[in-house]
Amino acid sequence: MIRLFKHYIPHAVLLLGLADLLLLVAAGELAWLARAAQAGIDAGAVSDRIVPLGGFALTVWIAMISVGVYGSEALRSMRYACARLLVAISLAIIALSLIDFLLPGLTFWRSTLLFAMIISAVLLVLGRLLVGSFLGTSTFRRRVMVLGAGRRAQRLRKLAERPESGFAIVSYIAMTDGERMVEEAIARSAIHDLGRFVENLGVSEVVLALEERRNALPLKDLLRVKTMGVHVNDFSSFIERETGRVDLDSLNPSWLIFSDGFSSGRMVSSAAKRLFDIAASGLLLLLTLPVIVLFALLVKLDSKGPAFFRQTRVGLYGQTFDLIKLRSMTADAEKDGAKWAERNDPRVTRIGKFIRKVRIDELPQVWTVLKGEMSFVGPRPEVPRFVADLEQELPYYAERHMVKPGITGWAQINYPYGASTEDARHKLEYDLYYAKNYTPFLDLLILLQTLRVVLWPEGAR
Repeated sequence: MIRLFKHYIPHAVLLLGLADLLLLVAAGELAWLARAAQAGIDAGAVSDRIVPLGGFALTVWIAMISVGVYGSEALRSMRYACARLLVAISLAIIALSLIDFLLPGLTFWRSTLLFAMIISAVLLVLGRLLVGSFLGTSTFRRRVMVLGAGRRAQRLRKLAERPESGFAIVSYIAMTDGERMVEEAIARSAIHDLGRFVENLGVSEVVLALEERRNALPLKDLLRVKTMGVHVNDFSSFIERETGRVDLDSLNPSWLIFSDGFSSGRMVSSAAKRLFDIAASGLLLLLTLPVIVLFALLVKLDSKGPAFFRQTRVGLYGQTFDLIKLRSMTADAEKDGAKWAERNDPRVTRIGKFIRKVRIDELPQVWTVLKGEMSFVGPRPEVPRFVADLEQELPYYAERHMVKPGITGWAQINYPYGASTEDARHKLEYDLYYAKNYTPFLDLLILLQTLRVVLWPEGAR
């Protein structure tokens, strides 16, 4: 994987993304040539349209990222990828048409967009067939050796067996005589020279997956492997990198303290984040005010009660604030206290079902962002009652409050709607990853990916 601004991107995804970007530039140029030939005019030098071509390619590429073209499902299924590609191209063409209308002559040419749309779709699908056919092969999978043969080693085996996995386990080494869950593991005593063994297998990374590290840490072996230029990783860091979440089952305070994360350099990032929140929330409120007013009236007409719903939530450093949303449940939905939402929850009103699916009920929260109590990106704020219970049941739950809560977040785009303690545990793993690795780049990635969640709201309740 490539680490970009503290966030890991699989080699296969990076290669596919760069290939798509080049194909989009080619599609834009072919579209212009086709339009020039149709109009009977001179196409001119390609250097004269570098900026429009780059703008076209970048716009479509961003739309592709937003709708999930580079997600794990799209990498596994060609049918899934093609559907997302068509949606991305359509959205990008609409955006380009609007931009060209607002800035005529400075962007791509509307007269060529139909050609560009068709050519882009053909080239991207052909490129996906060609590049995707060997992305999952061993060429793009790191060769990993696991030191351990117990429960953690078994978890790594299951992780490696996923179709979208970026690594292949070439050997398991049983370092102790304890319980062995991986039957094919080789006993350490059977290997005379571990360094030579690693070299012969072409291993690029060694992962330490011991169940008990006390008096069992193979320092001599790890030093030998490390000095050979082979990357050595511990179990928790490996899981974090491969899954984009912090694994609570193996987490300990020392790993959080000494691992790379929670850097003091985020002061500048936090200032930039706040400036973005102020500018974006102000503009969004102006643009969506008619929508908020319209649906506030519909909520009032649909059921008795106020149009807006206020609820106390826990925010930064455990401080409480009032969250404002369009009411999507009956007015007496929480007369017996707050409780988890259910699938097909009977408390949800008719108009509430719609505004929840398209996330219109979230729009008034932009005012909370403008006030500084929330951000656009961050962990979802919970009610104090749930927080008190979850802090008792889940370790490190309080650490998610070290960053400002958000309307969308890393957990929201990676895990479906949660309505139980177990769901909260899974989402906490993603929230801790965000709090630990926050950068403006990760915020941008989350904001783009939120479009996918809005378009395909599988987890909305």
